[in-house]
Amino acid sequence: MEVDSGTVVPTPFEKVTGVTGPAESTIETEPRMPLSRESVVRLPKLTGVAKVGVRPRVDAETSVTPFTFSGENPALTQRREKLDALHARGIEPFGGAFETSGSIAEILEKFKEGEMLRAAGRITAKRDMGKSHFLDLRDITERIQVYFHEKEMDSNAIEIFHLLDVGDFIGVEGICFLTKTGERTLRVHKFEVLAKSLRPLPEKWEGLQDIEARYRERYLDLLTNDHSRAIFEKRVAIVRETRRFFEDRGFLEVETPILQTIAGGAAAEPFRTHHKTLGLDLYLRIALELYLKRLLVGGFNKVFEINRNFRNEGISRKHNPEFTMLEAYWAYADFEKMANLVEELICYLAEKICGSLIIEHRGADGEIVRTINLKPPWRRARYHDVVREVAGKDWFELSSEQRRDRATNEFKLEILPQLADFEVTHHVFEKLVEEKTVDPLFVTHCPKELVPLAKQNAADNSLVDVFELIINGVEIAPGYSELNDPLVQRQRLLEQAGEEKQKIDEEFLLALEHGMPPAGGIGVGMDRLTMVLTGAESIRDVILFPLLRPKK
Repeated sequence: MEVDSGTVVPTPFEKVTGVTGPAESTIETEPRMPLSRESVVRLPKLTGVAKVGVRPRVDAETSVTPFTFSGENPALTQRREKLDALHARGIEPFGGAFETSGSIAEILEKFKEGEMLRAAGRITAKRDMGKSHFLDLRDITERIQVYFHEKEMDSNAIEIFHLLDVGDFIGVEGICFLTKTGERTLRVHKFEVLAKSLRPLPEKWEGLQDIEARYRERYLDLLTNDHSRAIFEKRVAIVRETRRFFEDRGFLEVETPILQTIAGGAAAEPFRTHHKTLGLDLYLRIALELYLKRLLVGGFNKVFEINRNFRNEGISRKHNPEFTMLEAYWAYADFEKMANLVEELICYLAEKICGSLIIEHRGADGEIVRTINLKPPWRRARYHDVVREVAGKDWFELSSEQRRDRATNEFKLEILPQLADFEVTHHVFEKLVEEKTVDPLFVTHCPKELVPLAKQNAADNSLVDVFELIINGVEIAPGYSELNDPLVQRQRLLEQAGEEKQKIDEEFLLALEHGMPPAGGIGVGMDRLTMVLTGAESIRDVILFPLLRPKK
């Protein structure tokens, strides 16, 4: 996609002696007021003349062949001409290492008038006032203003300076001073071209208006959208703090195979691949569970993994074919202990990263559209009880035909003919309970048909000791008292597999026959949890590079 920044095409570089008027372009958070000549005070005197750092152009076989962009876009043509002009002056437009005084945030912290500091970053704004020029340099940490004056630059440096565009990367060395408005600024003594941007950037206050372009060209979304960048900074923090949470409680982080001979641990359609050397069909894993339980057999009492799962299924607001899961297993615990653990985890993350247990979700206009209260203790209710609350107290006394009829005609749900009776009930649960629940709810004691890897309830063998945590209309985490009886486990897997017996993981059953301690387990969808804690409305907003159809 070609994006025009709306920049004015200047006269050729040979004729440029200074540009007057507003900024050439900007990707600042807010439009800035132009600076007057009087706004700069206490300018430190520089000895000598500002110079451009020259990186010799590599010739011979590595020389750059002239090129053109498709479409003859004037903004692209202008930048191509400036690239050629840099080459003509012996400047390498794509430089190498540049020693800095730290990140821009660190430079601002150590800023002291009169000191010489070195900074590098992307030019995000240019403000030209005759022979005085102000640029903004930005990295992911902060922004700093830099000042150039043509009287303090030799002729070569002036020519090179006028070949710079918004979006270019430069390194500068300069003396610290404060403007009249108190803005920390570097008065440039020397600068170096580090990378030429051959395409203009979107305007900061407009950003990428095309939603698909935000996902497809995420780098531009991150450059121009502070909200999007903040979401991903929080995601990084969520994963980091989750690791810290489990490590502080004695859990060991492990890694298990992504390529598997049997796609087990969940009922989902896998992605298939083939290993040529072994002549072996393999699957991308759909769950972490079966290998982590092998580690319980092997004597690891507390283990966790944060890693990718892959499911060859639909795409929606809350589903992506590859997604990040946390799974943790705790020997000698049960589903109730795991519920306490996941409640503690999410409250810890909310307070650590969001600063509150009250999470506000806002719309595009900034208005609050939803408030999630994470203050413990969270409600816990049995599966049958929450279904009765929405479907009628007599729901489980009805015949299967009557349940199907009520779901279809009274609740207006689409019930496919092939759904089993327990699946009809679960569809009612998903639509009338799960999707309408905002504050945290642990739904416990589900039918055993739904969770073939969980331990049966001692008082009612039609149920299993599990919970499903729902927040903001989606399942965030299931948790089990893990089934460790290999004979019962085999029977459950056979019932689940039906005619496809080859899908049973015999290696897992072999491990289970050697003895696995009673244990509790949880799985937490890290993408969905990030949505809860950041207010993102789509899973694509919390995955840096979600799967998209190729551009035609």
